[in-house]
Amino acid sequence: MTNSSGTNLDARSAAQKANPKDGVSTNSSGTNLDRRQAGPGGADSRKGVRDFAEETHALFDALAARAFAELRPLEELNLNLGAEDQNYVRFNNSRVRQATAVTQRHLALTFQFTGRRMVYSFDLTGRQERDLATLLSLIAHARAEAKVLPEDPFLVPMQHNGTSANHHAGALPMVAELIECVAASTAETDFTGFLALGPQIRATRNSAGQNHWFETQSLFLDYSLFTVNASGENKAVKGLYSDWRWDQARFEATIAASRERLALLRRNTRPLSPGGYRVYFAPAAVDEIVNMFSWGAVSYGAWQKGDSALHKLIEGEAEFSPLFNLAENFALGLSPPFNSLGEIAPERLPIIERGKLRNLLVSSRSAQEYGVTANGAEQGLGGESLRSPEVGAGDLPTADVLKALDTGLYVGNLHYLNWSDPHSARLTGMTRYACFWVENGEIIAPIQDLRFNESLYRIFGTELEALTRETEVRISTDTYGQRSVGGSRVPGLLVGDFRFTS
Repeated sequence: MTNSSGTNLDARSAAQKANPKDGVSTNSSGTNLDRRQAGPGGADSRKGVRDFAEETHALFDALAARAFAELRPLEELNLNLGAEDQNYVRFNNSRVRQATAVTQRHLALTFQFTGRRMVYSFDLTGRQERDLATLLSLIAHARAEAKVLPEDPFLVPMQHNGTSANHHAGALPMVAELIECVAASTAETDFTGFLALGPQIRATRNSAGQNHWFETQSLFLDYSLFTVNASGENKAVKGLYSDWRWDQARFEATIAASRERLALLRRNTRPLSPGGYRVYFAPAAVDEIVNMFSWGAVSYGAWQKGDSALHKLIEGEAEFSPLFNLAENFALGLSPPFNSLGEIAPERLPIIERGKLRNLLVSSRSAQEYGVTANGAEQGLGGESLRSPEVGAGDLPTADVLKALDTGLYVGNLHYLNWSDPHSARLTGMTRYACFWVENGEIIAPIQDLRFNESLYRIFGTELEALTRETEVRISTDTYGQRSVGGSRVPGLLVGDFRFTS
């Protein structure tokens, strides 16, 4: 539960906790999860997918109708649903270590009354009368709490933001078949991976009449191949296969490319001194850098509070390279186009075009506070953030990146990124996994991990030489609490000079 000042409170009640006689398992925090052994009849059955979606839709509609009917004059209610029917499989040494199927539905409710707001959330059992009792009890609690809360001057009144239904059907294989494919393709390697597949649902309704539904089916296999190189160091190749359908040929090509890099990692490590180097960043590394734009960089609210790392770009004091284009693109089908208030964002919103700012993300709260027009952005604790970012492609063929790099570093992955000096858009982080020293367009040796300290104005500005013609869709692999929706589409990136500090 969250009150109008943003404080997080535990809203779970005795009505939520499962009765063992009902056959629903409850963990120590009260979360109701239906956990089954993964198998051919799990979340990957097409009939099971439709049954889950239809049952969830019916439950959500019934709860919403009853709850809205109980509201009193001047009261407003918004309901947000997150649901999944997933198979999760963990691999070690190309063998299954754990296989679990999880079905869960989570409901968040926002109650507003005369400028006061209360936010609660709980896990649905799937039993309509029990879930309704919990929902109505929380509404009653919110009604009592709202009477003693201070008024929020920037609270956004609930509105009818229309109705929509987005269905992104996938073609997912049976889990047993997929396990066999993974085991066969990764045989004789030290393969460790995490597989998730199945339908995900996001929906929102409010008492003003809005009704939005988003349903998608996808899979990802997040994996690593491990080895020990000639220098006695542990090395690994990190890979990600993600899609709305299973493409055996593409998966085998992905694993084959990882095997090739693994063989290169077995060479002696090349020590490098701190300094500036030509660098090619693979799409996985670019994705990590682009994620930093969601740390307040393109948030209107963060800019107004002095917290945007791109304030110089916003205020016309700096710009990026004409080669750089960034947009929020919901046409990718990675994330619902509506936010938690049910506001629909443009299908494609240009953020940066040819190196110049076109739009910032503006939530309704920021619009109310600063007197500007909202564009459907989601308001988070650190301001508005990207939900479906897309970096525009360039004209460099991926097959020619080593030739274009000539001599320098091939960086496969980055991690531990953070702002080191937000005023100058400077960030720090480290290389990770398969990173190599390249000479004359040929990979020579793996490198030890390096720390960098570099500005976005150089990465995407003065030092940007090329972006790859091919792009990569990277579906989110976050599964904390529930599997996340979202992701990105990014190319590779060639930078003329990039500064490493240690």
